[in-house]
Amino acid sequence: MWDERYSGWFGDRAAEQWAAEPHWGIWATPESDLHVLPELVDKDVIDLGCGTAYIGAWVMRAGGRPVGIDNSAEQLATAAALQAEFGPVFPLIHGNAEDVPLPDASFDVAISEYGASSWCDPTLWIPEAARLLRTHGQLIFLRNSTLLELCTAVGADAATDRLHRPYADVARIARTDGGTHFQLPTGQMIRVLRDSGFVVDELTEFVVPADARSDYGYVTPEWASAWPSVEVWTATRI
Repeated sequence: MWDERYSGWFGDRAAEQWAAEPHWGIWATPESDLHVLPELVDKDVIDLGCGTAYIGAWVMRAGGRPVGIDNSAEQLATAAALQAEFGPVFPLIHGNAEDVPLPDASFDVAISEYGASSWCDPTLWIPEAARLLRTHGQLIFLRNSTLLELCTAVGADAATDRLHRPYADVARIARTDGGTHFQLPTGQMIRVLRDSGFVVDELTEFVVPADARSDYGYVTPEWASAWPSVEVWTATRI
């Protein structure tokens, strides 16, 4: 689905994202507002579901050693082309973030921005992230808010101010484009993180200013300035 439907659209935005200062989520919120990234100097960092690998470029410029993994060959081809044209160069793996072909305890930080955190089964990718992280390593991921998913009807273009899904139905959402989107509600997500050996450090539910702008049409600035559309999770491997 990603190779056939979405890689071109994301590829057209990739060079700009590589060149930009770190920014997060569908509203491109600056790192200076969200404070997502820890100190990265001399840290090994894996981006789970890296797409065009712009986060890896940010990590390397900050002094870290990034690795990206994604199951879309087209997105990785875009990432490799940008590495060749602009640098920096770092490893890119064509594979599944639920089963990463790398040794245990290889990384200090694992990041997912709407990658594994949205498109992989959390009962698989979160234990895999724990395996990849060293003791006291950090897991950081962004996803849609559970409230946003509850307020989006099946097949709808955008969220409304009404609940359209039962709470139990958002854990695994069959999309009309043929994909599967995962959105474990908060309590279940905390349980999976805990059972995988993590302690949750923080959950930020992000509400944007009324004049915020986004390239994504599934939530409007009016909605997202009233209710949180983005969740930022941080957890530590114990």
